[in-house]
Amino acid sequence: PTPKLGKIESTNPCGEQPLLPFESCNLGSINLSKMVVCQNNQPQIDYAKLSQLVKLAVRFLDDVIDVNRYPLPEIAEGTKATRKIGLGVMGFADMLIQLDIPYDSEEAVSVAEKVTHFISEEANKASVGLAEERGAFPTFEGSIYDIPGGPLFRNASRTTIAPTGSLSIIANCSSGIEPIFALSYIRHILEGEELVEANPYFEEAAKRDGFYSSELMRELAEGKKLRDIPGVPEEVRRLFVSAHDISPEWHVRMQAAFQKFTDSAVSKTVNFPHEATPEEVAKVYMLAYHEGLKGITIYRDRSRESQVLT
Repeated sequence: PTPKLGKIESTNPCGEQPLLPFESCNLGSINLSKMVVCQNNQPQIDYAKLSQLVKLAVRFLDDVIDVNRYPLPEIAEGTKATRKIGLGVMGFADMLIQLDIPYDSEEAVSVAEKVTHFISEEANKASVGLAEERGAFPTFEGSIYDIPGGPLFRNASRTTIAPTGSLSIIANCSSGIEPIFALSYIRHILEGEELVEANPYFEEAAKRDGFYSSELMRELAEGKKLRDIPGVPEEVRRLFVSAHDISPEWHVRMQAAFQKFTDSAVSKTVNFPHEATPEEVAKVYMLAYHEGLKGITIYRDRSRESQVLT
């Protein structure tokens, strides 16, 4: 957005934040699982609530720039020169489940585009409003927004889709725009004891449809696929798809849907099984290139001796 200040040469490690030297990540994420409301017995996205939250979040993130204590004067200078913020989302997969929409579907891609377009538009309005109140970012002149008769922006960038790994654990929702990683998993606690923990939406559906059992949850946690378990309704199998059930093409298409209306970039992982070939990985990188993505991450299961999620 500010070409006269220099060329962006890299991103942060997760890929969502391309920055100039000494700029900083100032990110916040809206929990989309809290944006679903039931009207006339039909779940739908509460856009009025989402609009208010975006306005509040943009003001909050802009305030952070001024109240923050910076480790180096160069970082303070770089950050305040462009006042970049990165408002994003988490809980997207949870929202789709509440809306009864499978992740790997045209409808899900459509929802992704609509939601991120709405957030982008509202964030732009909020930043323009802050510019009227507080002034534009100092290096506005010569930026891509510096056009005759155009609006002033308080922030050179407004939106970013981050991975939200730790944040989503704290918020108890799915991470970023990722599908749910597993329907059930085993948590290892003190003295070697194991706890089986299930996705709350899946657990609720299993109890509602009468196929819940602790044995089922353990089987899933130990790697059995939902499609291989008898007695599970077809619509449940279709709705509750996890990261490894989704083809690489759908992973890329979902990232592309969010990138269309995101100022910075999008963190998204394409999960590959252990048996994935170099050709399959190459196909994903080329698809990402043709879709206009700014970057993409792939992870082949067990390609490291120790990994965060198993």
